[in-house]
Amino acid sequence: MGVKDTGVRIRVEKRLRDEFLEICRRQDKPAAQVLREFMRLYVAEHGDEAAEPRRKTPDTPEGAKR
Repeated sequence: MGVKDTGVRIRVEKRLRDEFLEICRRQDKPAAQVLREFMRLYVAEHGDEAAEPRRKTPDTPEGAKR
């Protein structure tokens, strides 16, 4: 993998964070590694959708894919 040179800061409920960290600990995986894996999968599955932002136009029903 490439050099990690930036971070992401998010706010979540304490209970969710605690449960997530406990599961990571049981699996002997760093939380950051699990989050990076999720991000890679998400980008692989949805990356093409982000290539062109969807805009609501008069002839496009709200929520419809273009």
